Amino acid sequence: MANELTFEAIRGVQSRTAYYTVMVPMKMVPRLFIFDGDDLPPDLRAQRVLSKARVPQIASYLAENWDNYILSSLCASVDGDLTFSPAGKNGALKNVGTLSFAMDARIVLNDGQHRRAAIEDALKTRPALENETISVVIFADRGLARSQQMFADLNMNAVRPSNSLNILYDKRDPLAVLSVEVFRQVPFFNRFLELEKKSLSNRTTKLYTLSSLQQAHEWMVGPAGDKFGEETVSFVIQYWNALYGVLEDWQRLDGGSLNAHDLRQNTVHAHGVLLQAFGILGGALFESFPTNWADKLQAFTAVDWSRRNAELWEGRVMNEARMNGQRRSVLLGAAVLFEAVGLPLEPRMKAAMDAQTQVAA
Repeated sequence: MANELTFEAIRGVQSRTAYYTVMVPMKMVPRLFIFDGDDLPPDLRAQRVLSKARVPQIASYLAENWDNYILSSLCASVDGDLTFSPAGKNGALKNVGTLSFAMDARIVLNDGQHRRAAIEDALKTRPALENETISVVIFADRGLARSQQMFADLNMNAVRPSNSLNILYDKRDPLAVLSVEVFRQVPFFNRFLELEKKSLSNRTTKLYTLSSLQQAHEWMVGPAGDKFGEETVSFVIQYWNALYGVLEDWQRLDGGSLNAHDLRQNTVHAHGVLLQAFGILGGALFESFPTNWADKLQAFTAVDWSRRNAELWEGRVMNEARMNGQRRSVLLGAAVLFEAVGLPLEPRMKAAMDAQTQVAA
């Protein structure tokens, strides 16, 4: 009928109730699905408030990767009669057919409001997306309480993958590609990087996470991973291998005479904050000494990396003997490294030192 919307659909059953999966053209998404506005209190809506930062991120992803993107299904409830017409009476065809409901039916998203808003934004800059489709799982609306429960159930078991795993699988981000290449090309990291978990357990044999290494690379060569042009990848690999050559504790760990747990318990350079500081140093060394930067690393053979060396590390990368991974601590740790190799401190390090002095006062 002219006053109905009809979609090809597949029927399924959950909680003894029929639901349907349909394909909706992108151009219909903004006007078809309702989002409960921010003006409603939480107890009167069935979704979270839209994140103003997340929507542009997804929209940019769609517009920039319009020929190579993926979006998971939306989930919606229709407040109106659902009419399913199967393609056949028996066998598999009884669950394949068309789904129809009134054009003026109220359709509320239970999950996917950020994707819906991002699709609307992406269509403005990439109109070619309008005839592509997104799958939508449709349920019959059974009231606000049920919609709120659906939202809770859909998100109850959702677990965001760790940053390390995202980096490992991300082929779009040049910094991630660099970090994975370093993992593969630097034997020490190949053996002692945690690739999946966001943090290290006491029993792990790993020393750093891949996400910590990526943070070090961002400090070293910038978010685009190309600060030194074509030499970037080669230099970064050489740098970490050269650092391995002067850090006796790394070598002892690699040789089996020291374990990762004891190294983390007793030293500062076994933590991500110093790994990032090493990243800052690497970039500065290559800029200042492009041909003999590796010679400067020999100074580290005389550095006391022990956490008991409070005079050097307390108030910089440690607070009351506990490691501190904040940005300021990375810069303060880098300042120690710069002084060790004879590099002048950068303004951002001096600013971090001034701020730390004010806090201490």
